[in-house]
Amino acid sequence: MTYKEVLAKAKENMAPNCRVCRECDGAACRGEIPGTGGKGSGSSFTRNFKALSNVKINMDLIYEDKGQDTSAEFFGHKFAAPVFAAPISGLGSNYNGFLNEKSYAEMLVSGCLKAGCAAFTGDGAPDNFLTDSLLAVKASRGMAVPTVKPWDTETLRAKLDLVKNSGAMAVAMDIDSAGLPLLAAAGKPVCSKGPGELRKTAEYAGCPFIVKGIMTPLAALKAARSGAYGIVVSNHGGRVLDHTPATIEVLPEIKNAVGDKVKIFIDGGFRTGADVFKALALGADAVLVGRPYVIAACGGGEEGVKLYTEKIISELQDTMKMTGCAKISDINESRVRVLF
Repeated sequence: MTYKEVLAKAKENMAPNCRVCRECDGAACRGEIPGTGGKGSGSSFTRNFKALSNVKINMDLIYEDKGQDTSAEFFGHKFAAPVFAAPISGLGSNYNGFLNEKSYAEMLVSGCLKAGCAAFTGDGAPDNFLTDSLLAVKASRGMAVPTVKPWDTETLRAKLDLVKNSGAMAVAMDIDSAGLPLLAAAGKPVCSKGPGELRKTAEYAGCPFIVKGIMTPLAALKAARSGAYGIVVSNHGGRVLDHTPATIEVLPEIKNAVGDKVKIFIDGGFRTGADVFKALALGADAVLVGRPYVIAACGGGEEGVKLYTEKIISELQDTMKMTGCAKISDINESRVRVLF
């Protein structure tokens, strides 16, 4: 199976909800919620994608070649590259139900691990969105990162208890999902969280705790002071608030604010290993990739996920080779030129 074959099969399996566009830029699916698009005008989604093209890569081939090591360590484990699958749920409502929560999580977690990386898994209004994905987390001996919504305290703790039982190596909370209308429509509203609540949640989690949905330096600092292991610079793929800046645009100022106080993950429009390189150069420690993983799973199952992950790693390695970087720590701001 080739990645081209995966895409062709995915286009067949995901119609009509996802068109499997040549460029997954959010243009064709603007405003399609339920569906795969960005909220309102879709500008937050499309800006995520377009802004990456304004980060150019500085080529340098005058150096002693020592090979390229893309490996990185998180949560006490070593991974083939600083690349993770982003948490996605609602395979029936947002996509077309070709895969359900259980089958998607199984393919995603296993496929990423076979390529040497790992996945974040999702949560949602139906209880099985979390419990089904946790089956895959447990089967992987905890080598995945479950993500819970910012529920009320009682519900949140009950869900964190389930996460603990799965043996997960870390847990995330996507506070940005407080803007998802589908949760409120289902009668299970979520809400913002104060610093005190975040600290209590981080303590209760009992493992590395990640706050997803950070878009300003102030929010990053509040998350860091609340005991978070890491943050995810994210606007929820442009699905929760129209007219936000792109995540790559705010990354440098967030890095300047928190430094090395927390691990910085980022998502939003990342598709290739070159995109990953750009994020690492501007201050991220790792990148989360979302929609392309659903496409890979729908088009090729576990093998499709593995192929796509290996493709990103290979592209990252090639970019490092063309810029004089032997290891991930060599990737810094001097390797790129920012045009925004």
